[in-house]
Amino acid sequence: MKQEAFQARYEPEWHRFERWLDAREATKRAQRMQADAIMPASEFALALRRLCQQLALAERRDYSAQLIAHLRGLAQRGHLELYQPRPPRLRVVVDFFAATFPRLVRAQWRCMAVAALLLFLPLAAVVALLQVHPELVHSLFDPMQLAQFERMYDPALHAERLGRDEGSDLRMFGYYIYNNVSIGFRTFASGLLACIGAVFVLVFNGVIIGAVAGHLTAIGHGGPFWSFVAGHSAPELLAIVISGGAGLHIGMALLAPGRRSRARALGEAGVVGAKLVLGVFAMLVGAAFIEAYWSSIAWVPAWVKHAVGLGLWLLIGLWLWRGGRGSAAPEVVPDARG
Repeated sequence: MKQEAFQARYEPEWHRFERWLDAREATKRAQRMQADAIMPASEFALALRRLCQQLALAERRDYSAQLIAHLRGLAQRGHLELYQPRPPRLRVVVDFFAATFPRLVRAQWRCMAVAALLLFLPLAAVVALLQVHPELVHSLFDPMQLAQFERMYDPALHAERLGRDEGSDLRMFGYYIYNNVSIGFRTFASGLLACIGAVFVLVFNGVIIGAVAGHLTAIGHGGPFWSFVAGHSAPELLAIVISGGAGLHIGMALLAPGRRSRARALGEAGVVGAKLVLGVFAMLVGAAFIEAYWSSIAWVPAWVKHAVGLGLWLLIGLWLWRGGRGSAAPEVVPDARG
């Protein structure tokens, strides 16, 4: 192969590799974050190996010294990047939650939007419906369950704690972690059933949450209930939406892998999904902490709890919207269509 044909074939790869190195070597954080938009870090080792092979070919075929020097310089820079000391673990964790996780959420915005509609529309519809036809709640819960809900949020029976009959804060913290994480994991894993499972779990949770909220509001216990859920609603509900979006992303990889094989599409979606679930786990643990140690306090004024809840909705929304945005970094993560 002549040098001109060799360059024409591989020069786009070299240019992309060089741009990625330039971004990684930049001193400003915003510029470094652009590297993932140019080339995912998971492809770096393969790109470096290909570059080294191309350098060996160029040397064996006695191409121009200028071309060989350029490729050798890229290979040296790549080796320095590959073997540089790893960042401290704390920095890796901070970078993941500050940048990687919100960028992954935004990259899958279509699945996240569908998941949000599947959860919040049934929730709002059931709450509104039960204000007009309160008797419909009996088709979802038996009388014993309804009596338990009413007792949990009856301010006359709970002067100090709302939302639970008994149990220490620590015990309830552990219970809430188990309950929240199990819901998030089921929502994500059910996406493997060709999206149908994730759709069902999201709609089911929306209906059940809406039924509890609508019933308690209809019988006059809405004040204590909404004060209780205000604080932890943002991290808990948004975590369920994200886990559902991740499940839909997995399901779409099976249904519409595009030009990739289903195994490859599922593998790539699984990597994205695993990272999203890691962030969801942290959000649900945070929601459990708020629910155990803050939401249940009965003596805190309702307006304070609602203000804290609104503040958390705004903060988490801002984090997911702005976290990890570079100065001009596009949100590039392959979707299920390839």
